[in-house]
Order: sequence, then C-alpha cells, then structure tokens
Amino acid sequence: MWMLKNVSEYISKKAEDMFSSTEGQSSQSPPPPPPPKVLDKPWRKIDWGKKQESLQYVNNYKPFNKEQQLRILLHGQCGAGKSSFINSVQSVLRGRMCRQALADNTSGDSFTKKYKTYRIHKDRPDIFYPFIFNDLMGLSKHKGALVDDIKLSLQGHVKDNCRFNTESRLPEDDALYNIAPNDNDKVHVLVYVVDANTLSTMSDEVQKKFKDIREEASHLDIPQIAILTKVDAACPEVKKDLKNIYRSTYLKEMMEQFSVDVGIPMDSIFLVKNYHEEIDLNDDIDSLILSALKHILYSGEDFVNRKLETM
Repeated sequence: MWMLKNVSEYISKKAEDMFSSTEGQSSQSPPPPPPPKVLDKPWRKIDWGKKQESLQYVNNYKPFNKEQQLRILLHGQCGAGKSSFINSVQSVLRGRMCRQALADNTSGDSFTKKYKTYRIHKDRPDIFYPFIFNDLMGLSKHKGALVDDIKLSLQGHVKDNCRFNTESRLPEDDALYNIAPNDNDKVHVLVYVVDANTLSTMSDEVQKKFKDIREEASHLDIPQIAILTKVDAACPEVKKDLKNIYRSTYLKEMMEQFSVDVGIPMDSIFLVKNYHEEIDLNDDIDSLILSALKHILYSGEDFVNRKLETM
C-alpha cells in the first residue's frame, strides 16, 4: 500500500512538471523565422530583357577626345576570372562566343603570366572599340603579381607582353619598362575581379594587397570598380535562376562585407557570371556583363573629362 501511494504521488508530480513545462513554453514567443534566402524584390534593378539598349550604348560610346582610349586594368586573385571576363565582354559585343584571352580551369597559381593588352574588334578587323583591357598575373598569398608592379602598371610604365618576376619589381632599365608613358598608356579605370565563391576565405595577405593597390589608385585619382564573379557557384538560389542575383541575401551580405574590408563603395561593386561552360550566348548573362561594363565606361569617361578640365 505504501509503495502504491508513492508511485501514485510520483506520477502526479511528473504530470504537474510536464504541465508546468508546457505552460512555460506556451507563454514564450516563438523563435523568429530564419531570414529569407531570396528577397521578395531585388535591391538593385537590372533591366532584364532590355539588353539591346545597353548594347547600343556601348556600341555608340565615343570619348570626347577622339584620340583617347580608355585603358581598363583588371586585377584580382589567381583564378578569379579576369581573362574570362574579357572573353565574356568580347562575346557579348561581337554576338558570338570569343576566347581571345586564354583562361584556365584550374585553381592555384595565376594562369596569366604577362601584362597583356586586349582590343575588341568593331564591325571590321581594322576598327576597334575605343577602350582596351589589360590583364595581368593574379594576386596570391605568397606568389603572383607584386603590388609594386601593379602600381607601375597604373602609371603606364609597363609595356605590353611584359613578363612579371614574382620576386622583384620591373627595373627601369628593362626593355619593357615604359620610361615616358603618355595619357593612353596610363590606366583610367581599375577593376578588381573577385571570386565570390572563395571570397569568405580570402587570406589577410591578399586583402592587404587589395588595400595597398587601392591606396595607390586613389592617390592617382583612378576610379575603381569591383566585379564579383562565379556567383552561381557561390549561391544555389542564383544557380537555379540567374535573375535571383540581386535578390540573394547571401550575395548582398558578401558584397557589404567586401565593401567594408577593402573600402570600395557598394555602388561600385557588381555581380557577374562569366561565360564558362556555355557554347551559346544567354541574354541574362549578357545583361549582367553589360551593366558592369557600362559603369566601367561611365567611370573612365568621368576620369578623363576631369583631367581635361584641369589642362
């Protein structure tokens, strides 16, 4: 009888504890829902379906000074997609897939070893767009392009096909050192090309190199644009649908962090998918590339015009 009474009291006590626990949970507010992976509305507008308008702007672009060519220097991590961006721009402007700049599909050391100049044919083989791209060896933690050589490139001291030495900067007595650069030799827009898929693991050493180069470019008043590539690999929602690119909360947070770390304003950072495995052009990819290209040209044109005002 004593045992039965104790068992009865035990069951009763357990029931009270369970009720008390349930009552306590019901009085608490439910946990907040996780943030959405994709926003209801894009935070930056892209004119999907209006590729021809952007293409027309680029086709009609002419600097105020007819002798002027905008020089656009691309730099960034090894394997970030600098050469692929050049090929993608050429593909969009020429209306077919182009592979002028050699690109590599492996990670590690920079595939580009030389300072290379790329002009884009317009209509005929002897007519080019009034802007050119320069590609150079990528940055890495231990090897890659030296910050000092990139600074020389900004100032126009590096001639085409110069092969960089990863141990020492280009000496002034080198045949490919441009002693007296003119305005067309100097860089008018500096473009940072960054792999969005590996941005979160960028080393402190590479980040410091970005900052050092940015400081030199700012000293020279050169405008700076950043392009985050491989966005489809970085975000599954964008891989499903490229039009989610400026709806992705993950990519927006990544851009904001990169802006803080390097100092480039958000309105100068663009998300892009380069042509990689595609064999035909895609209007959505084209729209993103043209959006970035237009703002690169805007920045370069403003820089050149400011210099003309001071002459």
